Amino acid sequence: MAGKVKEKPYKAPRVTWKKDFRKNGVLYLMFLPLFIYYIIFNYIPMVGILMAFENYKVNKGLFGSKWVGFANFEKLFSGDMFLLAFRNTACMAIMSLLLGFLPPIILALLFSECKAKKYKRVTQIMSYMPNFVSAVVVCALVTEFLGQNGGITKFLSFFGAEKQNWLANPNIPVFWLIYCFMGIWVGFGYGSIIYTTAISNVSGDLKEAAALDGANRFQRIWHVVLPSIKPLVIIQLTMAVGTMFMVGFDRVLLLYMPKTYAVSDVLYTYTYRMAFGSKVDYGVSTASSLFQSLIGTFQLLTSNALNRRFAKYSLF
Repeated sequence: MAGKVKEKPYKAPRVTWKKDFRKNGVLYLMFLPLFIYYIIFNYIPMVGILMAFENYKVNKGLFGSKWVGFANFEKLFSGDMFLLAFRNTACMAIMSLLLGFLPPIILALLFSECKAKKYKRVTQIMSYMPNFVSAVVVCALVTEFLGQNGGITKFLSFFGAEKQNWLANPNIPVFWLIYCFMGIWVGFGYGSIIYTTAISNVSGDLKEAAALDGANRFQRIWHVVLPSIKPLVIIQLTMAVGTMFMVGFDRVLLLYMPKTYAVSDVLYTYTYRMAFGSKVDYGVSTASSLFQSLIGTFQLLTSNALNRRFAKYSLF
């Protein structure tokens, strides 16, 4: 008997950089402006992280200021308002994640089930519009509606709520809820776009097969649509957890006031006052920003690891 001939494992042909550039040169050129933008505005400024470890002086510059090690972090963590700012940031971030993650998915499911095309288009446009409105205008509307004689204040008074300026209420969790629901109103319509696109790509054959098996509309959504977009939901959840501590600086800055500092001050506004307040301290403000970045990175890695372990899907 003739011996069996061992087949050599297939090796993909090696593609050199030059061959790849000749083939995809146009794509590289299209990517070049974005690459330059990120290098100039995102990576080069990272040299400023050195200020977190220096007693930075403008007249001495980044490389001439005195090196102080972790002294700025010690000053940051021992500050009177730091713990309050950290507590407010954590609570507002968790509330925004818990209450704000599902509305875009629910809205996308409603859009996918809507058969009236004209009504669907009008509703989609109306839900997207708040995302394109300036934060100044949004905060002005919130201030107007939640003021002493605002529309929402009058509406709540019908149910026994006290007639007051809700933005000036220093009790927990009034300001946190205002910020959270404002964020949901601004972003849930625009956030539903990616889910609407994913749902539109779900196989129609699967839906028809489920309908033939007697599944009603809710059962088709639960057993066909949601499992089909599960990887996307996991990725979005991972990103949301990683950026949850990035509580909106602009909205908080426009809405808070001295009376509500104890419940509305967040790490971003705390950092802002450190850098541009009455007592300017660039070192402590940079240490605060670096601390937030480290927290966000840790959350992103942890969320990704948990999703990979339990949901079998991960971002990386």
